[in-house]
Amino acid sequence: MFGRKLALVGAVLTAWAIPAQAQDYYAGKKVDFIIGSDAGGGYDIYARTISKHLPRFLPGAPVIIPRNMPGAGSGTAAANLFRLAPKDGTAIGAIFPGVIMAPLFEDRATNLFEPTKFNYLATADSGTRVCITGPRSKVKTMEDARSQKVLMGASAAGGSTRDYAAFNKNALGAQFEIINGYKGTTDIMLAMERGEVDGLCGLDWTSLKSQKPQWLRDKTVNILVQNGLEPEHELDALGVPMMWKYLLRESDRKPLELIVSQQVFGRPYVAPPGLPEAQLKLLRAAFMGVLTDKAFLDDAKLVSLDIAPLPGEKVQETVAAIYAAPKEVAQRARELIVP
Repeated sequence: MFGRKLALVGAVLTAWAIPAQAQDYYAGKKVDFIIGSDAGGGYDIYARTISKHLPRFLPGAPVIIPRNMPGAGSGTAAANLFRLAPKDGTAIGAIFPGVIMAPLFEDRATNLFEPTKFNYLATADSGTRVCITGPRSKVKTMEDARSQKVLMGASAAGGSTRDYAAFNKNALGAQFEIINGYKGTTDIMLAMERGEVDGLCGLDWTSLKSQKPQWLRDKTVNILVQNGLEPEHELDALGVPMMWKYLLRESDRKPLELIVSQQVFGRPYVAPPGLPEAQLKLLRAAFMGVLTDKAFLDDAKLVSLDIAPLPGEKVQETVAAIYAAPKEVAQRARELIVP
């Protein structure tokens, strides 16, 4: 996937000539990199690995300060970036795809931020999400999950762990009992190891590989189903079925496609609305510079991060297209992610 996108990335980068007056814009500055998750999770690992290399690609080599701001499925970080953060290129963020989708599905989110007005800088990955159970669970397959109760740990509404567990229950027939209230995937995985819950849904395949490589190495994790538009080749090789196999109603296909389309921007990075065009170009060029840089890719490989980048313009277009979906499709999608 990465190789197929290099031509697009190169074309975008070539078009972004940095004006002379911007050459030292970031000199002596600090940039807050707000991460909408707890420390140690997949989004945190991605963001901190990027932040290590980002100064080399911003004129003036500013200090990048990663700062975790978990809460409300990264809605706290999104609201902070949208309403409070400076609009001069010194505040950027890593937020969940689910929170970008939230105002489409949840009325409460509409007063906090407007996803279409964020300035999208890039996405580091476009991937597949999975539902898993741990070694203590009696549920080993999706067929098992459709025939017996399964305790699935989840965070708040808008977080993929809750929303994906809900649609696997409502549209695919999994007998999930969703236990809300966990901070993030790190806490849910600990709960799995303690036997408090069976598993979780909405976990990025890349996060599973980076957070729990020993589970895969020792074959102690059960991967129930692939949630995505298309099959992922590694998961196919492991024999993990696609979600479409279990679709209860064909009429739910379009709403499910809308929900999982957020995975096109699996690791999105944003800046506040109102950012001047000059700073937006600098940040977009810097992110794509990092995401195609050999030193960064070597670091990413060390911590098992899959990198399949898309430029900010492409993410911006995708978000706009999602929000142009027919109302009846969006309404059904809303119903499917309610536990």
